[in-house]
Amino acid sequence: MAKPRTTPQVIRSTAEFAAHVGLSRSTVSRALNGHPGLKQKTIDRVQAALDATGFRPNAHAVNLRGRRAAMVGVCMEDFRNPTAVAKVSLLQQRLREQGLTTLIEVLAPGSSRQTLGHLLSLRVGAVVFIGHFDPSELAAQIDELTRHSTPHLVIDDPGPGGANSVSLDRVRAMELVIEHLVAQGHRSFGLLGISGAFQTVTDRLTGVDRALRAAGLDPAVAAVSLDSLHVRRDHFEYGSLLARSFLAQRRRPTAYLAVNDDTAVGALLEFQAAGLRVPEDLSLFGFNNQNLCLMTRPKLSSVDQNIEDTIDVSVKTLLAKIGSVVTRRITTHRVAPHLVLRGTTGPAPGNAGR
Repeated sequence: MAKPRTTPQVIRSTAEFAAHVGLSRSTVSRALNGHPGLKQKTIDRVQAALDATGFRPNAHAVNLRGRRAAMVGVCMEDFRNPTAVAKVSLLQQRLREQGLTTLIEVLAPGSSRQTLGHLLSLRVGAVVFIGHFDPSELAAQIDELTRHSTPHLVIDDPGPGGANSVSLDRVRAMELVIEHLVAQGHRSFGLLGISGAFQTVTDRLTGVDRALRAAGLDPAVAAVSLDSLHVRRDHFEYGSLLARSFLAQRRRPTAYLAVNDDTAVGALLEFQAAGLRVPEDLSLFGFNNQNLCLMTRPKLSSVDQNIEDTIDVSVKTLLAKIGSVVTRRITTHRVAPHLVLRGTTGPAPGNAGR
């Protein structure tokens, strides 16, 4: 067997690497791709040469031979949502532990077709969507992936019909929040930013409706939304503006449910600036359980999304689908929510002694 040659200045191809290590190109290729049947000393020899030279095989060349790369494409709505960023960070970590790399793309409006084409050209093992996307566009993207026999998964959004998804059970989350507040004597509820066309909003409103009816309350009377009075540009500012509008009402709700923690904090500070005490005069619930919840006084009660459970289930689902035959049969999983009770929730005014 030939001895390894002197290392060239730069090894640009598998052929050059094979010549350097003194093995046939097919043997090197089998070692690089983890094929069985090779002697351990041959595998060790190739690995030692990789470490010494820093050479890495061209993934594009692998793709041109019709093989999928050990890569998962991740499509993000944007990077402004701390919860979504936490999810993609943990997803990348968990996939790395399984020997998979991630390629993260931001799906700007109108760019989804181009982005998806790029991922398909790389022959990624699967495509993951994290965030909130237009249902019709997402459905078209999933159809395209299915046509190319590429598995997909939508994380944290139930997605359109036919989507494989792992998402928080937001219906149950809102049921738990209402049940807790009703038990504290609250009978009127202000909804802060819980509006819009996304399925995640519909699920929350469904949970509110169910819980209120179960408590013998009329949702049309007990749940009040003033979202239409303001344009949502920034969550914190939006919460502040909504609080001002509720302060102007003659009869105000005694408890408030916010779309996220930023909106809740904006409202909290506005209520406090008006002289209201929390939770003595009103209760307030956030959503996402970000670190921001610990920075207010009192600390903010919130719904925790169980991110670790979400990502663990997502990775398990992806591993089962990568390399398998892609079918129209869908997989859905709903992650159980968890309430984190802190200082912004308490008995309704007049019920403190009950």
